[in-house]
Amino acid sequence: MVSAGASTLGIVAYDEELAGRVRELVAEHGVTEEKRMFGGLAFMLSGHMAACVSGQGGLLLRVGEDALPGFLDEHVAPMVMGGRESRTWVRVAPEALRTDEQLETWVARGVAGAVRDRD
Repeated sequence: MVSAGASTLGIVAYDEELAGRVRELVAEHGVTEEKRMFGGLAFMLSGHMAACVSGQGGLLLRVGEDALPGFLDEHVAPMVMGGRESRTWVRVAPEALRTDEQLETWVARGVAGAVRDRD
């Protein structure tokens, strides 16, 4: 069963409301492309992922190996894929994305990474 506000990608659900909020923020930085990725919906800038609304809730963002330890807290953890903990990606829990200001801060970090990759 998929809860209200969730969309399905095959058998994976993601938060449509969060996706809409992320879509608006990423679009401020140029033409975006949306792709099914990491069990959710990724928002790309020039082929580089800015943010991904996870099917497991929250956001996935690449922050880089050097920056990752500084972001970890009760609502931010390394992304785990295939049982392996990432050294460069984080999962930001929905609790850390409730306000527009919180989401804007995280999406800005993802956009900065996508722009760095593009340039």
